[in-house]
Amino acid sequence: MSPKALERGSDWLMDAGLRPTRQRVALAALLIGDGQHRHVTAESLFSDVRRLGESVSLATVYNTLRAFCDAGLLQEVMVDGAKSYFDTNTHDHPHFFWEDENRLSDAPADQLQIVRLPDAPEGAEIASVDVVIRLRRRH
Repeated sequence: MSPKALERGSDWLMDAGLRPTRQRVALAALLIGDGQHRHVTAESLFSDVRRLGESVSLATVYNTLRAFCDAGLLQEVMVDGAKSYFDTNTHDHPHFFWEDENRLSDAPADQLQIVRLPDAPEGAEIASVDVVIRLRRRH
């Protein structure tokens, strides 16, 4: 990893009030080190960090991603209620899920129109609305 990516990752953590441990900085540098937004799974991030020679367990990756979400650095996007993707773009926006590739990408937010939501049941409030548009390639 480049020194610039490591510095960017360390700054990202410190700005969020997280202690920049070696493992956190390595994961942060992979996530935002080049300044581009990413959609990752814990498994894909684990594979990337191991490929760089970092000694990190999959459990540590999961725990770190959870800490990053809790600090507001990442947004968790659930697909099928079982598969979690983590997005470095924390602004509200829709996603495309490419079924054939098990890949998540941003969908154009300016093209989405939600005219009306149903009323929340008694005693509940709407916390958020996630829009995941499932796609598959035409054959």
